[in-house]
Amino acid sequence: ILSIFFFLCSLPSSTMPRTKLILKAPRRVMMTTSSFIPSIPSSGVTTRNMPSLSTSAPSSTFTSAASSNVCNARSLGNSELIISGACLGTMTFGIQNNCDDAFRQLDYARSVGVNFIDTAELYPVPTFAKNWRAGATEEIVGKYLDNIGESERDKLVIATKIVGYFPKSLVAAARRKDRGDKLPDCRLDEASVKEACHASLKRLRTDRVDLMQIHWPDRYIPSFGQMQFDHSQIRDDAIPIEETASALRDLIDEGKIRYIGISNESTLGVCEWVKATEKLGIRDKLVSIQNSYSLLDRRFDSELAEACSYYGIGLLPWSVLAGGLLSGKYQTTNVDDDNAGDDAGDDAGDYDSRRYIRASSKSRFYAFPTYMSRWSPSSASQYTLDAVDEYANIAHEAGMTPAELAIAFVRTRRFVSDNGSVIIGATTMEQLKENLKPFLEENPDGEELKFLDDDILEAIDSVHMKCRDPSCKL
Repeated sequence: ILSIFFFLCSLPSSTMPRTKLILKAPRRVMMTTSSFIPSIPSSGVTTRNMPSLSTSAPSSTFTSAASSNVCNARSLGNSELIISGACLGTMTFGIQNNCDDAFRQLDYARSVGVNFIDTAELYPVPTFAKNWRAGATEEIVGKYLDNIGESERDKLVIATKIVGYFPKSLVAAARRKDRGDKLPDCRLDEASVKEACHASLKRLRTDRVDLMQIHWPDRYIPSFGQMQFDHSQIRDDAIPIEETASALRDLIDEGKIRYIGISNESTLGVCEWVKATEKLGIRDKLVSIQNSYSLLDRRFDSELAEACSYYGIGLLPWSVLAGGLLSGKYQTTNVDDDNAGDDAGDDAGDYDSRRYIRASSKSRFYAFPTYMSRWSPSSASQYTLDAVDEYANIAHEAGMTPAELAIAFVRTRRFVSDNGSVIIGATTMEQLKENLKPFLEENPDGEELKFLDDDILEAIDSVHMKCRDPSCKL
């Protein structure tokens, strides 16, 4: 060995064997050109056993990704799953939007480069609406996927969610043909997770879910605007995260899901999920977290941002417009009637980003005033309403609509822009076009896209510091 070593050392540098030293950072994976290569395994492939792509992939891989027509393309988390910077939310499909509305939204989103669709077995919402039926949204999305065909479906990233702890649930009942006399509980045990996945696959008319998310935990945590942990609500029967993760691993092995996401989780939950998936050998499959984040709810900014950054987990923020409140359409002051539009009209002339979209009788908080009460104009705190007015004024000074400001703030946070995506929803085409406009690389109106400079960010933080997260409660 020493002879070979000294022989190699005596050779001229031009004849020395060329080797590449690859340094692997613990836990974190830097995105390389190979990360832009979509990987769509067929049903039955054990994805966690597939070989990883080489870090020395040729530069042409980046070119192929750039021509893939995905708007603001990035990897989700540390995965090889390529997603657009905007994700189309679908929770209105089936109540506020019928099938034709949904198809128009999906067509438009795809036409501007959105390849990421988010739904859930619970959807549509609200669940107290007269025509609510669990799984109806997945059925609409499934019909759409069936209509566009397999080759076009393969270009999309389809995400759905499994409901967490929900006793006596119609959602759990909708998974079964034989529902029996009693409503079953939604839990995150092995059997329930697999049953939920199979029901979603059937409704979505697809052989795989690209991102299967846990909608909320099985254990108790403060959620949906609550900030204070109540020890009295701790349950002894909570399903261990490892059991849930093990069921998801089996589904990955069967090719029925590709990646795992969590939702409405805490920092503790993130760490426990990392620990469980590491033990099960599927740590690389845990790629995202879907939590509330907006100008009115910035709780993610602290410990969760640190943990998710460290573990390479991307944020998929929901309710970035606080249910529509941050769009300004519910404001009763500082509205120029000459520039006000009506969101009831889907095809009311050419799209104009400066046009003010006013709420109609079909808007969420007018149609369902008690839904998302922390953001509803009829029940939100005065602190919340005051903050909304101040953010609208900042937007006006910056030459932006309130919705553009709110979305621009969220999409430029590092925990979103690096490896996440902003979930965008709408009930009309006019809203959808306004909400997606900040993500378009080429402005459809020929206008210069607005960016948030230091002065705007300072003004936003000033409002935030007056009353942090005003829509949250103890």
